[in-house]
Amino acid sequence: MEIMNKQIILRDYIEGSPKETDMTLEVAKINLNIQPRSSPSSSGGAVLVKNLYLSCDPYMRGRMRNFHGSYIPPFSPGSVIEGFGVSKVVDSDNENFKIGDIVTGMTGWEEYSLIHKTESLRKIQSDDIPLSYHLGLLGMPGFTAYTGFYEVCCPKKGEYVFVSAASGAVGQIVGQLAKLHGCYVVGSAGTSQKVDLLKNKFGFDDAFNYKEESNIDAALKRCFPQGIDIYFDNVGGEMLDAVLLNMRTHGRITVCGMVSQLTLSYSEGLKNVYMLIPKRIKMQGFIQSDYLHLFPQFLKHIIDNYKQGKIIYIEDMNEGLENAPSALVGLFSGKNVGKQVIRVAHS
Repeated sequence: MEIMNKQIILRDYIEGSPKETDMTLEVAKINLNIQPRSSPSSSGGAVLVKNLYLSCDPYMRGRMRNFHGSYIPPFSPGSVIEGFGVSKVVDSDNENFKIGDIVTGMTGWEEYSLIHKTESLRKIQSDDIPLSYHLGLLGMPGFTAYTGFYEVCCPKKGEYVFVSAASGAVGQIVGQLAKLHGCYVVGSAGTSQKVDLLKNKFGFDDAFNYKEESNIDAALKRCFPQGIDIYFDNVGGEMLDAVLLNMRTHGRITVCGMVSQLTLSYSEGLKNVYMLIPKRIKMQGFIQSDYLHLFPQFLKHIIDNYKQGKIIYIEDMNEGLENAPSALVGLFSGKNVGKQVIRVAHS
């Protein structure tokens, strides 16, 4: 059966902050049966999925420019944007996936997607956790928080932890993991509403609105009079520069997102990088996919704590594929509160 399939297309490579007009909603035909049909195969078979939820993530901005030196290739202008999604299998030529299976992995920003690279897909078992949480709490952002905090930060009980963009998809989990580990945790965010969430919902010890601070260095000294042991960096730029002045000896900086640099034509330099030497600071970037062997361990840890009420997660849900461009653009002005997700279909 052939039907019409709504899609979000990238018009062309961009400079600066993304705009809704950089993307367009188009309609193409798709056959709901995989053709030509062959015998089921686990190695080369494709699956056809109906997309239920799509993830909006800051890294996607980096794929909207013609740069091939990253860990993930750029989008192709004139083609469907892709990202993480939760989907339902409607046809399969792969013995590992059956019709009706719910899967998560890389898919297209469209109503239906034909996926050939099925190695990226993971089946979701039905439980009492919302399906969309597999794009955040139990997905790439959650795993990023888990591996970045435990494997890169190497935390010790009682240490002083600072998290930037702390109410976002990654930051909210990092802060709660740090509290569960027995650390003192402070977060920064861009609105009073988000600061309130950090202190009264996520259990941070303190938080501040960086947009209301005339001097970030002074704000950090107020929150950390004894200095910072661990900084989980999601923004880079001015914030990272100020943190360098406030790190304790043998502190660790985990470089995760640097969202402040994603929309700049030329990245900002750091003035205080010299502090790495006298304070013997370890600053390390990482990619969560380097730690995939830890994924089962991560799922158990997060699910157990979530079901016990020790971890809380907040989503910002937009309805309809047509609203996906505005949701993605909103990430770069801080419009989202929590993990940004697009609901494409209910079932």
